Amino acid sequence: MNRILWKIRNSLAFKVIVLTAITSLVVIWITGSALNSRLADGIRQVNLNSAVVEARSTIFTAEYRLLFAQDESEAQIQKIIDEVVSTATTYTSSENAREVIFLSSPGNTSNRNYETASNSLLASSIPQSLRSKAQDSIVPVSQYTEMRYEEVQNIPGLAVGQKITIPNAGEYEMYLVFSLVNEIETLDLISGSLLFAGVFLVFLITLIIWLVVRQVLKPVRNAAQIATEFTAGDFRKRMEVTSQDEISTLGHAFNEMAESIEKQIARLENLSRVQQRFVSDVSHELRTPLTTLRMASEVINSSKTSFDSTIARSAELLVAQLDRFERLLEDLLEISRFDAEVAQLETSDFDMVALTKRCVEDLALVAKQRKTMIYVNSTQSTILLRADIRRVERILRNLLSNAIDHAEEIQINVNIEASENDVAVSVRDFGVGLDDNSLLRVFDRFWRADPSRARTRGGTGLGLSIALEDARLHNGELEAWGRPGRGAHFVLTLPRKENETIQSRLISLKPEDFTP
Repeated sequence: MNRILWKIRNSLAFKVIVLTAITSLVVIWITGSALNSRLADGIRQVNLNSAVVEARSTIFTAEYRLLFAQDESEAQIQKIIDEVVSTATTYTSSENAREVIFLSSPGNTSNRNYETASNSLLASSIPQSLRSKAQDSIVPVSQYTEMRYEEVQNIPGLAVGQKITIPNAGEYEMYLVFSLVNEIETLDLISGSLLFAGVFLVFLITLIIWLVVRQVLKPVRNAAQIATEFTAGDFRKRMEVTSQDEISTLGHAFNEMAESIEKQIARLENLSRVQQRFVSDVSHELRTPLTTLRMASEVINSSKTSFDSTIARSAELLVAQLDRFERLLEDLLEISRFDAEVAQLETSDFDMVALTKRCVEDLALVAKQRKTMIYVNSTQSTILLRADIRRVERILRNLLSNAIDHAEEIQINVNIEASENDVAVSVRDFGVGLDDNSLLRVFDRFWRADPSRARTRGGTGLGLSIALEDARLHNGELEAWGRPGRGAHFVLTLPRKENETIQSRLISLKPEDFTP
């Protein structure tokens, strides 16, 4: 499920389709709402005009008939009113109902009562606000209301009324009330149709966009897949170009780029192999004359007491430089193994605490000559792990030698931490330190923060780069921190088991709490 959600969140097609669907829905909703509102207003206005015209005609007819009945009896007038009500009233269903109601106006003192309503329509169906307008107007007035019956459910309606005069009875109000059930059903039908049409239109737009996006993204996905295979080392794949449009231009450009990259990578691989072979061959070939030179230098150095002081010093320098030359050859051979990816681990079980203390003891004399001391602190007396002891020892010696070179006669702190899965060793000095630019290049080959200082001790500039490769060969990590004038801090983290990866950083890289 999480994988599906991840694919959806990272799918361009999904984002385009969702955005299009949402945008289309908003546009169609606004358009549909405006159209529905216009249609509803139009239908209401037509019904209102029709109702007013019909009411005006009915009220005029009633006034006309009552005008000629001034000399008639009360029974005859009542008969005329009943005929008007009967003629203007419909006896169909409530959907098409049309009712008539006569109400006496306020202030009418006549003892004759002609108030009546068709089909038992209640007088409360006529709002008081409409009655007030009808009493003050000489033309029909209208208002939306509810048609209320004694035993029937209320239905929405439109009341249109006008003040009239009944002979010998004073002023009355005559109202025609029209049912709006059909109008409401028509409006509901229009709203439902618009809603269905809108949803269907959004579905069609989404489907069309999906087809278009799929067609457009297909070559993009193909290019991404080929690029992934390129990353994995397969340079034979090419995009299939079957059209003459913009996508075909992309395909041709991608294929040309792939061919160019393949050629460049092949050239670089060949150059790398030649360089590796050259370094390896030269290193091996130099061993024979180096051995001869070492033997000769030892013979000369053993007899330096009988030489002049200048010649004796030259003999010492010869031995020292031959030692440095031999270390350089060993480092170059090791680097060539890393470059050729043939370096292998020879693992065994050993104690990291004991190994660290042994390295410190071996370098104690050198540290004393540089007027510094090395202190080892471990949270556990014994920390066992399975790794290549030769490579781990080489990492520790490189870190300790580097710290001694830059300690500035201030002590060096070595801290060892361990968990169930990992072990970490930190080497902290308080000497000249490293600036930001140096931190970026501290593990580069043949790079020295201070070339003159490194040459005094005979460094090759490969120690830290080899240490980093050794750490990563164990699936571990070697990190560096430093500030000018505040020293440097190197942290080595290794898994305690073979073929495992480190689970956590046990020692903080920024040792703000470390003080000499």
